[in-house]
Amino acid sequence: MAHSGTTAEYDRDQIMELARQVLVQSGILDNAYFQSLTSGQMARDLFVRSQQQFYFAVLEFPRPMFCLLARIPAPGARLGLLDNVVEEHGFFEEARFHATTFRQFCTRLAGTEFDPGLLEQGPVVRAFNRALLGVCQSESIEFGFACLGIIELAFASISNLIGQAVVDRGWLTGNSLVHYRLHAERDLEHAAELFAPLQGSVGNAARQRDIGNGLQLGVYLFDRLYRDLLEPATWRGWGF
Repeated sequence: MAHSGTTAEYDRDQIMELARQVLVQSGILDNAYFQSLTSGQMARDLFVRSQQQFYFAVLEFPRPMFCLLARIPAPGARLGLLDNVVEEHGFFEEARFHATTFRQFCTRLAGTEFDPGLLEQGPVVRAFNRALLGVCQSESIEFGFACLGIIELAFASISNLIGQAVVDRGWLTGNSLVHYRLHAERDLEHAAELFAPLQGSVGNAARQRDIGNGLQLGVYLFDRLYRDLLEPATWRGWGF
């Protein structure tokens, strides 16, 4: 990255590369949840119940986006985030809402209809959701974009990993993956859209730090979510 005084010049490729470095350093794809899943150690019942809890993260993910969107003063800077929000809502078709496709995945995985109304959002997912909401309400706009963007970037790889593991374990066929197949294809584009407003002159060292800190917090929160979902004791007693 080029530096001139306190001004840093970023382009989208540089921000994407920085985010990839943060992901690698975090070791998120090697955390205990994914190791247990891919090694064959994770029981199907635990995977089903953890994914049912993850449904609430999918359901609420657009809310911090809305909060951040409302704070962006420049209309052009809103477009990438707005595109993400619209896609989360299935381009205005309820059958294509991300929450709807993830509910379908949970139904196929369990073999019985998944009714989120019969389940409470546990403290693990609630903490993740409230942390993202707080970031997008109170941190800088740059911080919020970086935090959301690296989660989208991570989820592209995570979707591939989970989808392949589910097929390898014989729990579902590739054509039944629904939600994960979509995100493996699209979330790299979503991440690029969220990183786009960060390119150009950041203007001062504080904003540059916000981008770095947003990337770090985003991957930390996502990594922590999956680690905690591996331990039913951290979310037991919430409708199970």
